[in-house]
Amino acid sequence: MPDPTIRRAGEPDLPAVLGLYAELNDGRVATPDRAEALLRRFDAYPDYGLYVAEVEGRIVGTFCLLILDNIAHWGTPSALVESVVVSATERGTGLGRRMMREAGRLAGEKGCYKLALSSNVDAKPAHRFYESLGFEAYGYSFRLDPPFTRDTAEETA
Repeated sequence: MPDPTIRRAGEPDLPAVLGLYAELNDGRVATPDRAEALLRRFDAYPDYGLYVAEVEGRIVGTFCLLILDNIAHWGTPSALVESVVVSATERGTGLGRRMMREAGRLAGEKGCYKLALSSNVDAKPAHRFYESLGFEAYGYSFRLDPPFTRDTAEETA
């Protein structure tokens, strides 16, 4: 595979990005108008970016990277990678490894003390991939779906 170009995404990249997300979400994705509005909102975040991997003019991978300012940990920021997708046609080519290396490079430039991500508990191939990059399972990830407030008295009654 030729070397990919990994860069911040722009509005013209959104149809391809939505196509990649559709591969993992049974075709369910944001509407193009909603995706464009969200991409414009990313500019309000100082260090939040949607990135794409492009090979020979085709968008074949994507990830989001958020640098979080932090008062804890001596005021050192942390980085969070989300929404990592490599096209089914490019899996196993080293593209995901290159994308994660770029995410790590960007986090390192910002002086982050850690690079973290979460993965669906059932995504065993993804877990093996992240472990091959040196990521370690650490702690627990918890999730709460709406409504975000629950009356615990009702649950214990």
